[in-house]
Amino acid sequence: MYETILFPTDGSDHAATVAAHAIDVAATRNATLHVLSVVDDRAFLVLDDERVTHVREDLEATAREAIDDAVTRATASDVETETAVDTGNPAECIVDYAAATDVDLIVMGTSGDEYEQNVVGSVSQRVVREASVPVTTVGPTVDT
Repeated sequence: MYETILFPTDGSDHAATVAAHAIDVAATRNATLHVLSVVDDRAFLVLDDERVTHVREDLEATAREAIDDAVTRATASDVETETAVDTGNPAECIVDYAAATDVDLIVMGTSGDEYEQNVVGSVSQRVVREASVPVTTVGPTVDT
């Protein structure tokens, strides 16, 4: 049923817990784990042109580190991985990537940030609403 699983990561401390769950499902199902990190370009709107390049480079480096960490964990569990870094609105990029790569399941974290959920609208809430595949969310208080 699940041959390809998408794990979007932001490199946060909570992402390690989510990765453990995604890797466990992938290992159990002998599935390929797609690891995606998105550089949120909405942050660039308030920056002058001079700073955009520097901030973009920093965010891309952070995204690659997040992916490398997840791949290291997956490799230790003999899980095959594919990786990608994208730039844009995180929810849109996650939904678009899932559709373009034909994943069967998305496993992602939730922030638990009340401000984000009620005012801005969380990435995970939007992905759950818009994804055409099942989405498993792992809350911030869940342990591995």
